[in-house]
Amino acid sequence: MPTPAEIAKLIDHTLLKPEATRADVDALIAEAAELGTYSVCVSPSMLPVTVPDGLKVAVVCGFPSGKHLSTVKAAEAAAAVEAGADEIDMVIDIGAAKEKRYADVEADIAAVRAAAPAPTVLKVIIESAALADDEIVGVCQAAVNAGADFVKTSTGFHPAGGATVEAVALMRKTVGPDLGVKASGGVRTREQAEAMIAAGATRLGVSGSRALLSGAAPTAGY
Repeated sequence: MPTPAEIAKLIDHTLLKPEATRADVDALIAEAAELGTYSVCVSPSMLPVTVPDGLKVAVVCGFPSGKHLSTVKAAEAAAAVEAGADEIDMVIDIGAAKEKRYADVEADIAAVRAAAPAPTVLKVIIESAALADDEIVGVCQAAVNAGADFVKTSTGFHPAGGATVEAVALMRKTVGPDLGVKASGGVRTREQAEAMIAAGATRLGVSGSRALLSGAAPTAGY
């Protein structure tokens, strides 16, 4: 089993509430540094932020609906990188996935990839709880084809739910060993984190990181 410190190094310590303030983000960064998480994940309007050496900054794009024009997502991603983002977590058009328009999903991802090229890390949020298994496979293949670095389960805001072990395992099987898989949405306990890692997750999106790492009662949130 991974240690709490090892789990922390997989966590994007997340604050995406619409009512979040700059003081809240400052507190998030301080807590991330204390806990030893991999990154903080924030909304684009919170940039720029100052973080200690070694702590990465992830920023969401097209969040949370994914129903933005690809040109808008690309502009948002480029602006975030210009303002200091190391990683971009973009939301696909879930409706396109439901209609099995995987070429359109791929083009959407590719537009953001072009606007935020390597070394920026691109994670693709597929909202797995809203998709059938074949749709999960289709959009994960689109992410691979478009040059993404990660596929990610969820925004944490969709009523269908968040990450499941089954979705993570299917995503890992689809993308193979070379892409990252991020489990996010409802990962609130150490046991859940361990299960996601065992299923193939290489990153975790967590808002209640302190409670998860300490084994305390989980807190509500992302």
